[in-house]
Order: sequence, then C-alpha cells, then structure tokens
Amino acid sequence: MSSKVTATPKVSSQEKLYNRIGVLRAERNLSRQELADSLGVNYQTVGYMERGDYNPSLELAFRVSEFFGLPVEAIFSRTPFRPLSEQLYPSVKRE
Repeated sequence: MSSKVTATPKVSSQEKLYNRIGVLRAERNLSRQELADSLGVNYQTVGYMERGDYNPSLELAFRVSEFFGLPVEAIFSRTPFRPLSEQLYPSVKRE
C-alpha cells in the first residue's frame, strides 16, 4: 500500500507562496487526482497548493518542478505572478 501525503492547510498571509500549478495542470489536461498520483500526494494536497492554502515542502516543490519540467521559480513565487498574457503580449502604449 503506498502512503500518500495529505496536507493540512495552515498558511498565513506572510508565508503565502503563489504558484502556477493550476495553470500548468490545465494546460496538460490533468485532473488533480492524476497530478497527485504522479507526485505521490493526496489529491486534496494539490487543491490546497493551487489555492495557496498550503506551502509544499522543498522536496515536494522539486517533485512538482521535475514533473512539469520547469525550474522551481517558474512555478512558485513569494510575490503574485503577472498573468501570462501580460508577459507574452505586453500592451501597446496608446497615444
């Protein structure tokens, strides 16, 4: 029987990590359960992380990074991410 980590959400506003897990999961058409199974955690843990209710351990953050094939800093941040549309298509200044 495999043991899966279940997170208990306990994040204060000062400790909050922002992440792109939900966007990355949606881009790959993965359910929370499928991602959770790949990471070896409970599906609720994925939901807590996506909502910012739970900060993953460093080890889990690296597993998420390896799963998506992206650097940790592309997935997690201590400040809110700018929307990808703004990063890819900066608005043109109008005179």
